[in-house]
Amino acid sequence: MRSPWRATVLGSQMAELLRRPGRFAATGLSLLIAAFVVFGAVMAQQIITATVVDRFRGTPDTVSLVVTRNDAADIGEAGLDAIRETPGVTEAVGRFDGGAPVGGSVADRYLALAADPGTGPLARVRPVEGSYPSGPRRIAVDTRAAEAYGLVPGSSLTLLLPTPDGESTRRVPVEISGVVRSAATGTGEPTGYASGPDLLRLLGTPGYSRVDVRTETPGAATQAAERIRRAVPGAVVRSGDEVRGEESRAAVADASDTLELAGVFLAVAVGAAVLVATSTFRIVFARRVRQLALLRAVGATSRRLAAALVAEGAVVGLLAGAAGVLAAWGCARLVPAVAGRFGHDLSAPAALPLPQAALTVLGTGLLAVLAVLAPSVAASRVSPLQALRTATSEGSTVNGAGRTVLGVLCAAGAVLLARQQYASLPEPGDTAHDRFAALTLVVVSGGLAFLALIALGPLLVRPVLSALAVPLRRTGAAGRLAVAGVGGAPGRAASVSVVVALGVCLVGSTLTCLASLDAYERYRRTLEAPADFHLYAGEGGTLDRTLVADLAARPELADVTAFRTAEVADDGRSATVTDLDLTTVRSGTGLTARTGVLGRLGPAEVVVDAEHAHRLGVEAGDRVTLTSAGRPVRLTVAATLPGAGPHGANFFVTPADLTRLGAGPAPTLITADAAGDGAEGRARAHRAVTETLTGPERGDGRVVAEDAATRAGPDDDLRTMATTVVLLLCLTVLVAVAGVATTASLTVVERRREFGLLRALGLGGAAVHRMVTLECALHGVLGGVLGLALGLPYAWLVVRAAEVSAPFTVPAGQLATVLAALVLVTAAAGTIPALRASRTPPTVAVARGD
Repeated sequence: MRSPWRATVLGSQMAELLRRPGRFAATGLSLLIAAFVVFGAVMAQQIITATVVDRFRGTPDTVSLVVTRNDAADIGEAGLDAIRETPGVTEAVGRFDGGAPVGGSVADRYLALAADPGTGPLARVRPVEGSYPSGPRRIAVDTRAAEAYGLVPGSSLTLLLPTPDGESTRRVPVEISGVVRSAATGTGEPTGYASGPDLLRLLGTPGYSRVDVRTETPGAATQAAERIRRAVPGAVVRSGDEVRGEESRAAVADASDTLELAGVFLAVAVGAAVLVATSTFRIVFARRVRQLALLRAVGATSRRLAAALVAEGAVVGLLAGAAGVLAAWGCARLVPAVAGRFGHDLSAPAALPLPQAALTVLGTGLLAVLAVLAPSVAASRVSPLQALRTATSEGSTVNGAGRTVLGVLCAAGAVLLARQQYASLPEPGDTAHDRFAALTLVVVSGGLAFLALIALGPLLVRPVLSALAVPLRRTGAAGRLAVAGVGGAPGRAASVSVVVALGVCLVGSTLTCLASLDAYERYRRTLEAPADFHLYAGEGGTLDRTLVADLAARPELADVTAFRTAEVADDGRSATVTDLDLTTVRSGTGLTARTGVLGRLGPAEVVVDAEHAHRLGVEAGDRVTLTSAGRPVRLTVAATLPGAGPHGANFFVTPADLTRLGAGPAPTLITADAAGDGAEGRARAHRAVTETLTGPERGDGRVVAEDAATRAGPDDDLRTMATTVVLLLCLTVLVAVAGVATTASLTVVERRREFGLLRALGLGGAAVHRMVTLECALHGVLGGVLGLALGLPYAWLVVRAAEVSAPFTVPAGQLATVLAALVLVTAAAGTIPALRASRTPPTVAVARGD
């Protein structure tokens, strides 16, 4: 009789599933989103991998064989001719990768050079402007070089190439015949291209580093490889597929950080889905308490009832997983086409990965089982007497002592770890700090803090709600009823708000960390390139003061500034002091103060870099003494920097104070910016500096100018990382919003009699609609406040542990936008449930309970 009874209990649950599909559709929504996110990540990885391989792979698909030398020597023209004459070889081209400095008085300009046929199946590049070069001393440049150096077809460039004896440098002018786009866009540096023979003659190189071979058929490649080995002694011949595979693995390895980052946030999103699913299963089972009690009354044991409920949850999970996989697959097929319309070339994914799809569906079923375990055990213990009572909304053990104790222990552990990390934060100049260990402690502490929030959430809802709901209570009956509805079910409100808080915590702390790191990145770039051009005497001497006037007279240049430096002693150690006005450094962009305020200095004031401020133990308002040639000068600290100072200086004073410290009248450094924007403006400024320094009065080459325009590149990597991270974190918020919608839907079903009573007492349908919408918005407000309260302190710890010199920057505007958007989205999530609630007739108040 055991098996038939078990089948009867399970059958009753399956019948309930079929009879009320709406409830379980809401329950499975979070699981469907989790499956969509996980399998979407699988498809995104395929798209990223295919795109990276197509963009960064340097060997064309038409290459059948790649020939190199086993002794790393070059393959000369004779070897290339022997390969071309080998039977079975249709085409062979030599490859060579090198480079040369770009001539002129401005240093730090370099152009990579690569051999390419320019046309045909083995070409890596295609012209986008002008023509591909043919003939000596003509090259084509890629779009990066054209932008960086202001080059167009017909312009010229001077390369600094070694003489044949290698003892000196010769200046070789080349003509730019065209601009090309390379199929391998991931090289990252400005590059010039020419045919193999022309490039060898230009550079004076004896041969090619490799030869790419194309055969008529793939089958002919094997025989051709053996013949090439006999024709070219010492040749190493590999198949094109093998070389492309190595390039693909290397390219994907470069993108592995992003993929691993995605995996971390996917785990967070899946965890959020489990929390939402657990909450919704608990609500569903609470609604069905009378049915479960009837089953207990007719003989069903708690064990069998719990097993039936778990099986019911597994079915919901499997169905939701299948739906999520299909949705993700469909979206992945659309992404490349949609991205192409916006000018982004993405490669289409391969065929549907059946193993990953099956694992995703099974994993979603397992998540459903994990989510349903606790609610099913609690529901299976219902007393048979509950069959005579009305349904209850939630259990009476929400704020049990065990849960409170667990929450307090987790909170205590989080505080202790955070305090330990705070005590071990590095000081400026500390290079031995273990960032990985520090960040690991922060993550563990944050995890304990979030567990404490889950456990203590029901206790926090009412006090936080009391503080936040004052304006709502003044909006009328709907606002007061919304506050009472959320506060009347603290366990349910906590279950939903905690998931929202998780998303807000991650998004808010990430935005804060990225804003802080972005400020530090701008500060670092300002240190590396305080101006577009940096001029100094090549032998460490001083500069002619008339040079400043000559540069300032050029309309192509702006913000020409001259300043002096001197060596001083502070506390017995050598340091560099300068009269550079920090407010003139790129108009102050990126420069911030750790203590005090950066502004124009007054007499006897000084700005100190972070390392010396830490070593001397000073901050804004303190006093320091600098000594030069035995003359002490006592100064007041106006501000301290978060890191090093521009141009390597340690102390920044007024010109009068620098003269007191023994500095001469002649400048030692001159900086200037380009007056025009973009590559063309930089190119004009570069020519102006070159002409000024190579004029008849200054042709001795004693002055060196460094072009910082190409070194201080934009923070594209940081912006890309920020966009990727925030988009991934939005998946967690999406799951949280789905949880709000699910809870609202189930609450409307559960509270029909309450809504009917309110309608019978005179509350209009619009007021009921407004009440439910405000309840959903309150979940967003609660989650937002709790999430920011948890996230910002940990963001501060992460910033300090990752980079002690980074100024902690709170993006108040972005956080306010996130919070406002979250409230609007959670309110919108309750639109449909609110509409259903507003249509509840007053007669429901006297109808018989479910």
